[in-house]
This record gives sequence, structure tokens and C-alpha cells, in this order.
Amino acid sequence: MPMFDRPSLSALLTLLIILGVQPGLTGCGDKGTGPTAVKWDRIACERCRMVLSARNYAAQVRLFDAKGVSTPHYFDDIGCAVIWLDNQPSPQDPRTEIWVNDWRNGTWLDARRAYYLKGKETPMQYGLGAQAEFAPGALDFAAAKSHILAVEARYNAPVFNPQAASEHGHSHLTQ
Repeated sequence: MPMFDRPSLSALLTLLIILGVQPGLTGCGDKGTGPTAVKWDRIACERCRMVLSARNYAAQVRLFDAKGVSTPHYFDDIGCAVIWLDNQPSPQDPRTEIWVNDWRNGTWLDARRAYYLKGKETPMQYGLGAQAEFAPGALDFAAAKSHILAVEARYNAPVFNPQAASEHGHSHLTQ
């Protein structure tokens, strides 16, 4: 004799479907804030697709939709996070959270309040290490963002990037 008769199995499946759909119906979801746990060496950067391995240079961006439900996005370098965020539909949304690892111990810091030291060996070579306290020569977030955009412009210049050269009409650089 079977362990479950058909009506009981049907009722169980219906219950599972209702429970699985219920959070969507009630508006529940990730309304959380702050950084989430990272599955190191398993999750890829949203921008460059490199696996997150450098625990002292990673970043997270938490975007919120119109209902206040948030989605975390993961990055191997603060440079990737900044550039990716600038290409999103609402990069200046005040609800958006940006988190970065402290370069010394890997703790999560609010990226907008962190200070950045140049000259670090980071996964994508933006070269910035974040820390909570000010240090001589440290950059605030706005200056760090300017640094990241300057590094990106330099590495995506036609001389370094043949595809960019052809897109900008510099075919002589790709021959």
C-alpha cells in the first residue's frame, strides 16, 4: 500500500505551492539593509564576472525597488561597484547602499563614509584600499570615485583597448 494516497499528496503539493507563493503575495521579500554574507570563491562580480576571492577589497551594492525590496549585488573591487552603479537606471537613489571591505581586516564599511588609500594591489587594479579612519593622503568617497573613473578612462583608452579604438574611429591603432 502506498505511503500517501493521492488526495493527501495533492493537498501537500497545494500547501507547498501556497507557502512558496505567499511571500510574493504579501509583499514580503528582502527589505534588509547592510552587507550580506558572501560566498567567497563561488560568486562572480556583477561587472567583470571575476570570482570574488580577495576578502579585503570586495564591495556590495544594495539596490531598492519601488516597493522597498532590496537586491544585493557583489563586486570584486570597489572600482567595479562604482562603475556598475553609474550605469544603473537610478545611480543616485538615496536608498542605495554601498559597502566595501576594510583592506586590513575584511570588515564591511559604509563605502560613502570610508577613506581610501591609493597604491593597493586590488583585483581589478583600481588600487584603492578602504578603511574607517582618515589617514594622510586618504581619499574620501567622491575623490575615490574620481580616481576610479580616471583609471577606467586610462585603461579603456583606444591605445589599450583595440575594440574601443575601432568604436572611436581610431582604426589605425588596431592594424
